Amino acid sequence: MVQYSSETEIAAAIDALVAVPTLLIALDFDGTLAPEVDDPLDARALPEAQEQLVRMLELADTRVALISGRALDSLEHVAHLPSHVLFGGSHGLEYRLDEGDSVLPMSAENTAALERLDALLHELADSAEGSWVELKPAGRALHLRMMTLEDAERLHAEAVARVAAEIPGLTTRFGKNIVEFAIHDSHKGDAIDRLREYVGADAIFFAGDDTTDEDAIAVLGENDLGVRVGDAPSAARLRVAGTREIAALLMVLADRRAAVVSARTN
Repeated sequence: MVQYSSETEIAAAIDALVAVPTLLIALDFDGTLAPEVDDPLDARALPEAQEQLVRMLELADTRVALISGRALDSLEHVAHLPSHVLFGGSHGLEYRLDEGDSVLPMSAENTAALERLDALLHELADSAEGSWVELKPAGRALHLRMMTLEDAERLHAEAVARVAAEIPGLTTRFGKNIVEFAIHDSHKGDAIDRLREYVGADAIFFAGDDTTDEDAIAVLGENDLGVRVGDAPSAARLRVAGTREIAALLMVLADRRAAVVSARTN
């Protein structure tokens, strides 16, 4: 049986975290800040979580980042946060930093492979009611959430097999009711590493709910803090049940970090 972290465990871990000079607070979006919905463009963070993110964005020596499988434009659409938030999109392929967006390298060969992938996944989606294809700058994602379990399993297996046979060499990622294929190889751990260096973070807080978030959790160090949302196996130090629990945890994090920052300036 899964054991969720107690309020005492959460408070103790956060107290140790917030004392560092420069703190990066990085979060997955869907299923962590925002409840999962059928149309990804309709997703929104819970208001109580959004409030804490805005608070922490205004704290000195504290940076807030969203790290997602979403493309940057999609992430910006759903985030509704001030411009100084940092984004790591497409599983660490795209970044929106203070100086602007990173440029995603796409050779002629990459572009051709992406066009073949697009055609193949749309063919598969058109053959199965309830599935659809999400466009990403360097890949495509096949969504299965609105299908029956039996149909989703069949289409998932067919997509993986056909992509491997017809467009070999792509990166395949599996998430909740989704399978994604990408031209370039990267993961959320890459985003953690890049943002740690960019911010000069002494410690990182990260929370996520999906299999791909384990890549981020895996690169966290002893001074960092990882939180897994939900019941799936995880290497995270803390575990909470859902989005409302993350929102409550973020309130504790914001309060404790604000107290530390205030004490330094007074």
